[in-house]
Amino acid sequence: MSCRRLLFKFGIIALVLMVLWGCYPKHIGPAGPDGDRLTWSEMNLEQRKEHMATFILPIATTVFGAMRPGRFDQADCGLCHSEVPGKAFDMPTDHLPRLSGKLLLGPEFEKYPDAVRIKLDRLVPEMAGALGMRKFSLITRSGFGCYSCHLGPDGPVFGN
Repeated sequence: MSCRRLLFKFGIIALVLMVLWGCYPKHIGPAGPDGDRLTWSEMNLEQRKEHMATFILPIATTVFGAMRPGRFDQADCGLCHSEVPGKAFDMPTDHLPRLSGKLLLGPEFEKYPDAVRIKLDRLVPEMAGALGMRKFSLITRSGFGCYSCHLGPDGPVFGN
């Protein structure tokens, strides 16, 4: 294969990836003043609460219910958010267990392999989609992932 042809193929792949990467944040909310649907960051608190009740809580109930039947039959806001006045909706939160910060969550996988796997395979991608965000990427160190909700050992990780 010639060098030109190889460069052309890489260029096409790079262009496709840039186009796909540039489609975020998704417009997942209600219609805004201009008639276009809003992104998560454009929604006000009431719109976000409605979106959480309509989309996020059902996902959390399904995923956590599959992980621990009986305990999470009906998820509520307290599953992820603290009830501290003035900080009730801040994320990430110390209300949830802190993660190790180790590469690929090694200690968490050792201790809770099934829980970590279901969260990585189902919870993170479904929540990212429902919030109109990309799934976290180690390469770019951005997107929705574990540290969007959980703190690391010394506080927020990856700018969350």
